[in-house]
Amino acid sequence: MSPGAFPSSVWPVLHYDDTRAALRFLVDVLGFAEMVAAPDEHGGIGHAELRWPGGGALVFGSTRHKDSVHGGMRAGTSAVYVVSDDVDAVHQRVVDAGGEVLEPPHETRFGSGAAAYVCTVQDPEGNLWTFGTYRGPAPA
Repeated sequence: MSPGAFPSSVWPVLHYDDTRAALRFLVDVLGFAEMVAAPDEHGGIGHAELRWPGGGALVFGSTRHKDSVHGGMRAGTSAVYVVSDDVDAVHQRVVDAGGEVLEPPHETRFGSGAAAYVCTVQDPEGNLWTFGTYRGPAPA
């Protein structure tokens, strides 16, 4: 199934100062699939939509654009959790790219008591990305 075929009803929105570098990091290092990358008048990316191969979507834009409800968002102030069946591969791509690993892959328990295998990295503008095996509570 292609990355565009995974539906998602929750799309986090992030803003970056250097949108071209953000796009490359998110796609080439973290492993998102680029669906839309519309240029802006400043030579950056005005609007981007990315998909995670396991499902889910992400939108990002530039901090230069101040004319929308998201116009006051600063770069590097978000944290995102992404379900991954291969936490080690994401971690290795970040290491290979010289990225910042805040927590290497490890077993943990979340506040709910659920066990997960996770790692947390920081993107070049300070957003935190936790990749883990926890998929939410089991259906009742």
